[in-house]
Amino acid sequence: MEKKILRSGFVGSGFAARFHYDALQHVFSTKIEVAGVFSVARQEAEDFANQRNMVVFDTMDELIDASDVIHVCTPPVTHEEIVIAALAKNKNVIVEKPFTGYFGDGTKEFSGKTFSREEGLKHTVESVKRMLDAEKNSEGRIMYAENWVYAPPVQKEREIIEKSKAQILWMNGEQSHSGSHSLAYGEWRFSGGGSLIGKGCHPLTAVIYFKHVEGRTRFGMPIRPKTVSARVHSITRLPNFDDQGYLKTHYKDVEDFGIIHIEFEDGTIADIVANELSLGGTNNWIRVNANNHRTLCNMSHNNTMETYTPDEKFYNDVYVVEKTETKQGWSQISPDEGWFLGYQHELNAFYNAAAYGSEIESNSKLAADTVATLYASYVSAERKGAEVEVSIL
Repeated sequence: MEKKILRSGFVGSGFAARFHYDALQHVFSTKIEVAGVFSVARQEAEDFANQRNMVVFDTMDELIDASDVIHVCTPPVTHEEIVIAALAKNKNVIVEKPFTGYFGDGTKEFSGKTFSREEGLKHTVESVKRMLDAEKNSEGRIMYAENWVYAPPVQKEREIIEKSKAQILWMNGEQSHSGSHSLAYGEWRFSGGGSLIGKGCHPLTAVIYFKHVEGRTRFGMPIRPKTVSARVHSITRLPNFDDQGYLKTHYKDVEDFGIIHIEFEDGTIADIVANELSLGGTNNWIRVNANNHRTLCNMSHNNTMETYTPDEKFYNDVYVVEKTETKQGWSQISPDEGWFLGYQHELNAFYNAAAYGSEIESNSKLAADTVATLYASYVSAERKGAEVEVSIL
Protein backbone atom coordinates (compact mmCIF):
# COMPACT_ATOMS: atom_id res chain seq x y z
CA MET A 1 0.00 0.00 0.00
CA GLU A 2 1.27 3.42 -0.93
CA LYS A 3 2.12 5.46 2.17
CA LYS A 4 0.18 8.66 2.64
CA ILE A 5 1.98 11.98 2.44
CA LEU A 6 1.40 14.38 5.34
CA ARG A 7 2.57 17.99 5.56
CA SER A 8 4.13 19.13 8.85
CA GLY A 9 3.95 22.68 10.16
CA PHE A 10 5.96 24.00 13.09
CA VAL A 11 4.70 26.79 15.34
CA GLY A 12 7.76 27.85 17.31
CA SER A 13 11.43 27.55 16.41
CA GLY A 14 13.26 26.99 19.69
CA PHE A 15 14.46 23.94 21.62
CA ALA A 16 11.22 21.94 21.31
CA ALA A 17 11.00 22.56 17.57
CA ARG A 18 14.55 21.30 17.13
CA PHE A 19 13.97 17.98 18.87
CA HIS A 20 10.59 17.55 17.15
CA TYR A 21 12.30 18.02 13.79
CA ASP A 22 15.08 15.58 14.68
CA ALA A 23 12.55 12.95 15.81
CA LEU A 24 10.58 13.50 12.61
CA GLN A 25 13.50 12.10 10.63
CA HIS A 26 12.79 8.68 12.18
CA VAL A 27 9.10 8.51 11.24
CA PHE A 28 8.46 5.54 8.93
CA SER A 29 4.68 5.08 9.27
CA THR A 30 3.99 7.62 6.53
CA LYS A 31 5.76 10.04 4.20
CA ILE A 32 6.31 13.57 5.46
CA GLU A 33 6.79 16.87 3.74
CA VAL A 34 7.71 19.80 5.97
CA ALA A 35 5.51 22.75 5.01
CA GLY A 36 7.48 25.23 7.09
CA VAL A 37 7.59 27.19 10.32
CA PHE A 38 5.98 30.22 11.91
CA SER A 39 7.30 32.02 14.98
CA VAL A 40 6.86 35.46 16.50
CA ALA A 41 10.65 35.39 16.86
CA ARG A 42 11.26 36.03 13.16
CA GLN A 43 15.06 35.91 13.17
CA GLU A 44 15.09 32.69 15.18
CA ALA A 45 12.55 31.20 12.76
CA GLU A 46 14.70 32.17 9.77
CA ASP A 47 17.80 30.63 11.36
CA PHE A 48 15.83 27.46 12.16
CA ALA A 49 14.42 27.29 8.63
CA ASN A 50 17.70 28.04 6.82
CA GLN A 51 19.45 25.18 8.61
CA ARG A 52 16.70 22.76 7.51
CA ASN A 53 15.76 24.10 4.07
CA MET A 54 12.29 25.15 5.25
CA VAL A 55 9.89 27.98 4.43
CA VAL A 56 9.13 30.70 7.00
CA PHE A 57 5.46 31.72 7.00
CA ASP A 58 4.35 35.27 7.75
CA THR A 59 1.26 34.25 9.75
CA MET A 60 0.18 31.24 11.76
CA ASP A 61 -3.04 30.92 9.75
CA GLU A 62 -1.07 30.57 6.52
CA LEU A 63 1.07 27.84 8.08
CA ILE A 64 -1.99 25.95 9.36
CA ASP A 65 -3.65 26.15 5.92
CA ALA A 66 -0.52 24.67 4.32
CA SER A 67 -0.17 21.79 6.82
CA ASP A 68 -1.90 18.55 7.82
CA VAL A 69 -0.23 18.20 11.23
CA ILE A 70 0.72 21.16 13.42
CA HIS A 71 3.57 20.90 15.93
CA VAL A 72 2.98 23.28 18.86
CA CYS A 73 6.52 23.98 20.07
CA THR A 74 5.90 27.27 21.89
CA PRO A 75 5.76 28.29 25.57
CA PRO A 76 2.71 26.78 27.32
CA VAL A 77 1.06 30.18 27.74
CA THR A 78 0.33 30.08 23.98
CA HIS A 79 -0.86 26.46 23.67
CA GLU A 80 -4.61 26.96 23.97
CA GLU A 81 -4.80 29.61 21.26
CA ILE A 82 -2.74 27.61 18.77
CA VAL A 83 -4.46 24.28 19.44
CA ILE A 84 -7.93 25.76 18.98
CA ALA A 85 -6.87 27.59 15.80
CA ALA A 86 -5.51 24.36 14.29
CA LEU A 87 -8.55 22.30 15.28
CA ALA A 88 -10.87 24.94 13.82
CA LYS A 89 -9.28 24.16 10.46
CA ASN A 90 -9.65 20.39 11.06
CA LYS A 91 -5.92 19.83 11.48
CA ASN A 92 -4.28 17.29 13.77
CA VAL A 93 -2.23 19.04 16.41
CA ILE A 94 0.76 17.77 18.40
CA VAL A 95 1.00 19.89 21.53
CA GLU A 96 3.97 19.96 23.87
CA LYS A 97 3.68 19.67 27.64
CA PRO A 98 2.44 21.16 29.80
CA PHE A 99 -0.86 20.94 27.92
CA THR A 100 -2.10 24.29 29.26
CA GLY A 101 -2.17 26.10 32.61
CA TYR A 102 -2.50 29.38 34.45
CA PHE A 103 -0.05 32.14 33.57
CA GLY A 104 -1.24 35.08 35.58
CA ASP A 105 -3.35 38.15 34.93
CA GLY A 106 -1.28 39.45 32.02
CA THR A 107 0.60 42.11 33.98
CA LYS A 108 4.35 42.28 34.54
CA GLU A 109 3.61 42.76 38.24
CA PHE A 110 2.07 39.28 38.50
CA SER A 111 3.95 37.00 40.90
CA GLY A 112 3.74 33.25 41.20
CA LYS A 113 4.41 33.63 44.92
CA THR A 114 1.13 35.33 45.79
CA PHE A 115 -1.78 34.39 43.52
CA SER A 116 -4.59 32.08 44.68
CA ARG A 117 -3.93 28.51 43.58
CA GLU A 118 -7.68 27.88 43.52
CA GLU A 119 -7.98 30.66 40.93
CA GLY A 120 -5.17 29.04 38.96
CA LEU A 121 -6.95 25.67 39.02
CA LYS A 122 -10.23 27.27 37.92
CA HIS A 123 -8.62 29.02 34.94
CA THR A 124 -6.72 25.86 33.96
CA VAL A 125 -9.86 23.69 34.00
CA GLU A 126 -11.68 26.25 31.87
CA SER A 127 -8.80 26.28 29.39
CA VAL A 128 -8.83 22.47 29.18
CA LYS A 129 -12.60 22.48 28.57
CA ARG A 130 -12.24 24.93 25.69
CA MET A 131 -9.56 22.77 24.09
CA LEU A 132 -11.56 19.55 24.52
CA ASP A 133 -14.67 21.24 23.08
CA ALA A 134 -12.66 22.39 20.07
CA GLU A 135 -11.50 18.81 19.51
CA LYS A 136 -15.07 17.47 19.70
CA ASN A 137 -16.10 19.89 16.95
CA SER A 138 -13.12 19.13 14.73
CA GLU A 139 -12.07 16.42 12.32
CA GLY A 140 -8.59 16.83 13.77
CA ARG A 141 -7.30 15.32 17.01
CA ILE A 142 -5.15 16.48 19.91
CA MET A 143 -1.95 14.48 20.25
CA TYR A 144 -0.35 15.16 23.63
CA ALA A 145 3.43 15.15 23.20
CA GLU A 146 4.33 13.31 26.41
CA ASN A 147 7.30 11.33 25.23
CA TRP A 148 7.42 9.18 28.41
CA VAL A 149 4.23 7.43 27.28
CA TYR A 150 6.07 6.19 24.18
CA ALA A 151 9.39 5.38 25.87
CA PRO A 152 10.17 1.69 25.15
CA PRO A 153 10.16 0.64 28.85
CA VAL A 154 6.75 2.30 29.40
CA GLN A 155 5.23 0.67 26.32
CA LYS A 156 6.63 -2.72 27.38
CA GLU A 157 5.00 -2.29 30.80
CA ARG A 158 1.75 -1.41 29.01
CA GLU A 159 1.96 -4.80 27.29
CA ILE A 160 2.60 -6.54 30.63
CA ILE A 161 -0.40 -4.83 32.26
CA GLU A 162 -2.69 -5.71 29.36
CA LYS A 163 -1.61 -9.34 28.96
CA SER A 164 -1.38 -10.15 32.68
CA LYS A 165 -4.54 -8.18 33.54
CA ALA A 166 -2.65 -6.75 36.47
CA GLN A 167 -4.05 -4.61 39.25
CA ILE A 168 -1.59 -1.81 39.94
CA LEU A 169 -1.36 -1.17 43.68
CA TRP A 170 1.31 1.49 44.05
CA MET A 171 3.60 3.39 41.72
CA ASN A 172 6.34 5.93 42.27
CA GLY A 173 8.44 7.94 39.87
CA GLU A 174 10.83 10.83 39.48
CA GLN A 175 12.28 13.33 37.12
CA SER A 176 15.07 15.45 38.52
CA HIS A 177 18.25 17.22 37.49
CA SER A 178 20.27 20.35 38.26
CA GLY A 179 17.85 22.82 36.66
CA SER A 180 16.72 24.31 33.37
CA HIS A 181 18.89 26.63 31.29
CA SER A 182 15.79 28.53 30.14
CA LEU A 183 15.26 31.90 31.82
CA ALA A 184 11.54 31.75 30.96
CA TYR A 185 11.26 28.52 32.94
CA GLY A 186 11.89 30.42 36.18
CA GLU A 187 8.87 32.77 35.82
CA TRP A 188 5.32 31.56 36.46
CA ARG A 189 3.81 33.92 33.85
CA PHE A 190 5.72 32.04 31.13
CA SER A 191 5.96 28.49 32.47
CA GLY A 192 2.78 28.06 34.54
CA GLY A 193 4.72 26.66 37.49
CA GLY A 194 8.03 25.17 38.51
CA SER A 195 9.26 21.63 39.16
CA LEU A 196 5.79 20.08 39.34
CA ILE A 197 4.88 21.40 35.90
CA GLY A 198 8.27 21.26 34.19
CA LYS A 199 9.43 17.90 35.50
CA GLY A 200 6.65 16.27 37.49
CA CYS A 201 4.42 16.24 34.39
CA HIS A 202 6.50 13.38 32.93
CA PRO A 203 6.31 10.71 35.65
CA LEU A 204 2.80 11.91 36.60
CA THR A 205 1.52 11.36 33.07
CA ALA A 206 3.14 7.93 33.01
CA VAL A 207 1.46 6.72 36.22
CA ILE A 208 -1.92 8.12 35.11
CA TYR A 209 -1.40 6.41 31.74
CA PHE A 210 -0.77 3.04 33.41
CA LYS A 211 -4.03 3.36 35.38
CA HIS A 212 -5.84 4.29 32.14
CA VAL A 213 -4.41 1.14 30.55
CA GLU A 214 -5.34 -1.03 33.53
CA GLY A 215 -8.88 0.36 33.62
CA ARG A 216 -9.46 -0.14 29.90
CA THR A 217 -8.13 -3.70 30.14
CA ARG A 218 -10.06 -4.79 33.22
CA PHE A 219 -13.22 -2.67 33.10
CA GLY A 220 -13.46 -1.09 29.66
CA MET A 221 -12.80 2.44 30.93
CA PRO A 222 -9.78 4.29 32.39
CA ILE A 223 -9.15 4.48 36.13
CA ARG A 224 -8.59 8.17 36.83
CA PRO A 225 -6.99 10.24 39.61
CA LYS A 226 -9.36 11.16 42.44
CA THR A 227 -7.42 13.20 45.03
CA VAL A 228 -3.93 14.60 45.56
CA SER A 229 -1.80 15.74 48.47
CA ALA A 230 1.28 17.79 47.61
CA ARG A 231 4.09 19.96 48.96
CA VAL A 232 6.43 22.33 47.11
CA HIS A 233 9.59 24.13 48.21
CA SER A 234 12.04 26.71 46.90
CA ILE A 235 15.31 25.43 48.34
CA THR A 236 17.70 27.51 46.22
CA ARG A 237 15.93 30.70 47.38
CA LEU A 238 16.49 29.92 51.07
CA PRO A 239 18.61 32.57 52.84
CA ASN A 240 20.97 29.86 54.06
CA PHE A 241 21.41 28.14 50.67
CA ASP A 242 25.16 27.70 50.02
CA ASP A 243 25.49 28.15 46.27
CA GLN A 244 28.50 26.25 44.91
CA GLY A 245 27.62 27.17 41.34
CA TYR A 246 26.42 23.78 40.08
CA LEU A 247 22.65 24.17 40.47
CA LYS A 248 20.59 26.66 38.45
CA THR A 249 19.34 29.43 40.74
CA HIS A 250 17.53 31.87 38.44
CA TYR A 251 14.01 30.80 39.44
CA LYS A 252 12.12 33.96 40.25
CA ASP A 253 8.73 32.81 41.59
CA VAL A 254 8.46 29.05 41.00
CA GLU A 255 9.35 26.03 43.13
CA ASP A 256 12.47 23.89 42.66
CA PHE A 257 11.12 20.85 44.53
CA GLY A 258 7.71 19.18 44.51
CA ILE A 259 6.17 15.94 45.72
CA ILE A 260 2.69 14.59 44.92
CA HIS A 261 0.70 11.73 46.45
CA ILE A 262 -2.17 10.59 44.19
CA GLU A 263 -5.13 8.41 45.10
CA PHE A 264 -7.01 6.93 42.15
CA GLU A 265 -10.72 6.14 41.84
CA ASP A 266 -10.11 2.53 42.90
CA GLY A 267 -8.19 3.51 46.04
CA THR A 268 -4.73 2.63 44.69
CA ILE A 269 -1.90 5.18 44.93
CA ALA A 270 1.15 6.76 43.31
CA ASP A 271 3.92 9.12 44.47
CA ILE A 272 5.83 11.55 42.29
CA VAL A 273 8.99 13.54 43.04
CA ALA A 274 10.28 16.36 40.82
CA ASN A 275 13.16 18.72 41.54
CA GLU A 276 16.01 20.89 40.27
CA LEU A 277 18.34 19.86 43.12
CA SER A 278 19.97 16.71 41.69
CA LEU A 279 23.46 16.74 40.18
CA GLY A 280 24.80 14.18 37.74
CA GLY A 281 22.29 14.34 34.89
CA THR A 282 18.60 13.62 34.54
CA ASN A 283 16.86 10.88 36.55
CA ASN A 284 13.87 9.46 34.65
CA TRP A 285 12.18 6.39 36.14
CA ILE A 286 8.87 4.78 37.16
CA ARG A 287 8.36 1.82 39.51
CA VAL A 288 5.17 -0.23 39.22
CA ASN A 289 4.05 -2.52 42.04
CA ALA A 290 1.14 -4.72 40.89
CA ASN A 291 -0.65 -7.75 42.30
CA ASN A 292 1.20 -10.08 39.93
CA HIS A 293 4.48 -8.33 39.03
CA ARG A 294 6.89 -5.49 39.80
CA THR A 295 8.58 -3.37 37.12
CA LEU A 296 11.21 -0.63 36.98
CA CYS A 297 10.97 1.55 33.86
CA ASN A 298 14.39 3.20 33.80
CA MET A 299 14.79 5.63 30.90
CA SER A 300 17.86 7.34 32.37
CA HIS A 301 20.25 6.78 33.94
CA ASN A 302 20.80 3.23 32.78
CA ASN A 303 23.84 1.07 32.14
CA THR A 304 23.27 0.42 28.45
CA MET A 305 26.63 2.07 27.83
CA GLU A 306 29.30 3.25 30.25
CA THR A 307 32.45 5.16 29.36
CA TYR A 308 35.44 6.65 31.17
CA THR A 309 37.81 9.50 30.35
CA PRO A 310 40.50 11.02 32.60
CA ASP A 311 39.90 14.49 31.13
CA GLU A 312 36.61 15.77 29.72
CA LYS A 313 38.48 17.71 27.00
CA PHE A 314 38.54 14.45 25.02
CA TYR A 315 34.72 14.44 25.01
CA ASN A 316 34.17 18.07 24.04
CA ASP A 317 32.24 17.06 20.92
CA VAL A 318 30.65 13.92 22.40
CA TYR A 319 27.07 14.02 23.71
CA VAL A 320 26.92 11.99 26.92
CA VAL A 321 23.56 12.51 28.62
CA GLU A 322 21.16 15.38 29.32
CA LYS A 323 22.07 17.89 32.03
CA THR A 324 25.32 16.27 33.20
CA GLU A 325 27.72 18.76 34.80
CA THR A 326 30.96 17.04 33.80
CA LYS A 327 32.14 14.37 31.37
CA GLN A 328 35.26 13.58 33.38
CA GLY A 329 35.51 10.13 34.99
CA TRP A 330 32.87 7.47 34.44
CA SER A 331 29.66 8.39 32.59
CA GLN A 332 26.50 6.43 31.89
CA ILE A 333 26.30 7.50 28.28
CA SER A 334 23.11 7.34 26.23
CA PRO A 335 23.84 5.98 22.75
CA ASP A 336 20.47 7.30 21.49
CA GLU A 337 18.71 9.40 24.11
CA GLY A 338 15.81 10.32 21.84
CA TRP A 339 15.05 6.61 21.33
CA PHE A 340 15.19 5.76 25.05
CA LEU A 341 12.99 8.72 25.99
CA GLY A 342 10.35 7.96 23.39
CA TYR A 343 10.57 10.99 21.09
CA GLN A 344 10.97 9.00 17.89
CA HIS A 345 8.31 6.42 18.78
CA GLU A 346 5.92 9.21 19.81
CA LEU A 347 5.99 11.01 16.47
CA ASN A 348 5.85 7.80 14.47
CA ALA A 349 2.69 6.81 16.38
CA PHE A 350 1.15 10.27 15.96
CA TYR A 351 1.72 10.34 12.21
CA ASN A 352 0.36 6.80 11.90
CA ALA A 353 -2.77 8.01 13.72
CA ALA A 354 -3.04 11.11 11.52
CA ALA A 355 -2.64 9.11 8.31
CA TYR A 356 -4.62 5.96 9.06
CA GLY A 357 -6.84 6.74 12.05
CA SER A 358 -5.18 4.48 14.63
CA GLU A 359 -5.70 5.07 18.34
CA ILE A 360 -3.57 7.61 20.23
CA GLU A 361 -2.02 6.42 23.48
CA SER A 362 -1.15 9.95 24.63
CA ASN A 363 -4.45 11.68 23.91
CA SER A 364 -6.41 14.69 25.13
CA LYS A 365 -8.01 12.75 28.01
CA LEU A 366 -4.57 11.86 29.37
CA ALA A 367 -3.44 15.47 28.92
CA ALA A 368 -6.55 16.74 30.76
CA ASP A 369 -6.09 14.34 33.68
CA THR A 370 -2.43 15.31 34.01
CA VAL A 371 -2.86 19.08 34.03
CA ALA A 372 -5.93 18.91 36.31
CA THR A 373 -3.91 16.79 38.76
CA LEU A 374 -0.97 19.20 38.62
CA TYR A 375 -3.04 22.29 39.41
CA ALA A 376 -4.99 20.46 42.13
CA SER A 377 -1.54 19.68 43.55
CA TYR A 378 -0.71 23.38 43.69
CA VAL A 379 -3.93 23.97 45.63
CA SER A 380 -2.93 21.19 48.05
CA ALA A 381 0.56 22.65 48.45
CA GLU A 382 -0.93 26.07 49.24
CA ARG A 383 -2.90 24.28 51.99
CA LYS A 384 0.30 22.63 53.34
CA GLY A 385 -0.48 19.19 51.93
CA ALA A 386 -4.23 18.97 52.54
CA GLU A 387 -6.09 16.49 50.30
CA VAL A 388 -7.71 18.10 47.24
CA GLU A 389 -10.09 16.53 44.72
CA VAL A 390 -9.00 16.35 41.09
CA SER A 391 -11.35 17.89 38.51
CA ILE A 392 -12.31 15.02 36.18
CA LEU A 393 -13.12 16.39 32.70
